[in-house]
Amino acid sequence: LSFCKKKKKILSFRYLGDSVNPRAVCNVCDRLYRDPKILPCLHSFCSDCIAQLEPFSESPPRRRRDAAEDRSGENRSAVTVTVLCPDCDSEVELPPSGPAGLSTDHLALDEVFLETLVSDGPLGCDLCGEGGAGSRCEVCCVNLCEFCCQAHRRQKRTSSHCVQPLEDLKAGGRLCRPVLCSLHPGQELRLFCQPCDLPVCLECAATLHREHRCCPTQDVIDRHGDRIRELVAGRLRPRLERLEQSLQKVEASQESLQTRVEATASEVRAFARSYASAVEEHCLSLLRRLEELRVQRRNQLHLQRAQLQQALLDVRGGVDFAERLLSCGSDAEILSAKGVTLRRLTSLSESGYDPHPVEGYPVVGVINSRTVDVSRCTIEGEGLHRGIQGQRGNFSLVCRDPAGEQVVRGGENVQVIQDSTTVVDNNDGSYSVSFTPEELGVYSVWVCVKAQHVKGSPFVLTVKRKLRNHSGTFHCCSFCSSGGAKEARCGCTGTMPGGFKGCGHGHKGHPGKPHWSCCGSTVQQSECLPQSVLASVSPQSHLRTVEL
Repeated sequence: LSFCKKKKKILSFRYLGDSVNPRAVCNVCDRLYRDPKILPCLHSFCSDCIAQLEPFSESPPRRRRDAAEDRSGENRSAVTVTVLCPDCDSEVELPPSGPAGLSTDHLALDEVFLETLVSDGPLGCDLCGEGGAGSRCEVCCVNLCEFCCQAHRRQKRTSSHCVQPLEDLKAGGRLCRPVLCSLHPGQELRLFCQPCDLPVCLECAATLHREHRCCPTQDVIDRHGDRIRELVAGRLRPRLERLEQSLQKVEASQESLQTRVEATASEVRAFARSYASAVEEHCLSLLRRLEELRVQRRNQLHLQRAQLQQALLDVRGGVDFAERLLSCGSDAEILSAKGVTLRRLTSLSESGYDPHPVEGYPVVGVINSRTVDVSRCTIEGEGLHRGIQGQRGNFSLVCRDPAGEQVVRGGENVQVIQDSTTVVDNNDGSYSVSFTPEELGVYSVWVCVKAQHVKGSPFVLTVKRKLRNHSGTFHCCSFCSSGGAKEARCGCTGTMPGGFKGCGHGHKGHPGKPHWSCCGSTVQQSECLPQSVLASVSPQSHLRTVEL
């Protein structure tokens, strides 16, 4: 203990070097461990390094009980502080007592002490504190000078202990240090309290744990060690292998991905080069074709020019001769030359060259730079708003570009999803739409171009009944229209009284004015709706959807 107190100040200022064992160094301060503590994630750091970590979160106070509370019978509330592990960034909870409540990493202390053994500095004797230590008792775990080593061998209690030279220990790289009780300095933790699940010393077992079942550590180490071995060998080791295999597969996939990306990039570049070459070749082909058309058209124009010049000379010569003959010739001269003149003029007027010049060049291709703007497409015609049952309705869809001009081509994606509806592409940017509604009611007509609604879509189409014409006579009474039949009946439901008593305008049921004999309507320009028809017509409206 005295040695540890003397060396503590030296170790606290020793930093990581190239030859220092990394298992003896704290990753936070890069120095040899000073009171190393184990976090719940099984990473160890110095106690004061853990205390300096920034709190990640704090949970509300909760009731906790520990051994001291069990002894005093008191409960206390504690705030659980969560920090991030500097190695794995895991969220770990610190006990209410802080880093001091964490388990000590005795393996790290062994590594630290072993590091001090292999260092160049001399070690002092743990018993006398004066001479330089040359041996170490593996049972008592103390360093001994030569004098204390001889005394250690002479004592009856320690004569059987295994004492090894420090040089041999340095060469072998092994060290076993006792785990001492934090409450009773100098007492080794040789017992295990099963109710508290803690290793204790003899004094702790006799005082604080006197009512608990305490067993020697060597009696329970197999059982508790087997649990650790079972978790490692049965679960974690196979999972470790699976994770390593998965990591290898991911790394192989990364390499394969890079290879595929590079290969695909090469293909894309090759395709782009070949495509550019093809476009250039097509451009040259069009230019050659254009030159051929220019030469052909130039030759046609030269020939046409020569023909026009010759025809012009012939017609001008005939006209000049005829005008000079008529203006300057006498009657005898005119009559003498009449025959040949008329024959020439007639020939020039009938069989002379009649030019029909061709404007421009034949179309080689079409460049389409105007696209359809669905929001500017328009609907023309009344067939989209009003319809008659059983009669075909018509309207036109006009596709326009963003400037509002009608496109001069067809081929747009206009679909029809109803048997009674047809769409005809006029190949000039307009589409003729026709459909025949079979039922009365209100229809919702969807007009879509490129799966998008045109302006105003969906439209409401009201389908009405077909107008029925009158089959009777517009008359004043049934007697008159029936030619004097006394038993004649009319659409007004009136009948003639018995006997001949005039036209019978005053009988019951007569409207008192002229009416149709077929239905009794008093409006001459009206639809014929007999009572039987009115009873059979249902006022219900049906909604139908037409998608274009």
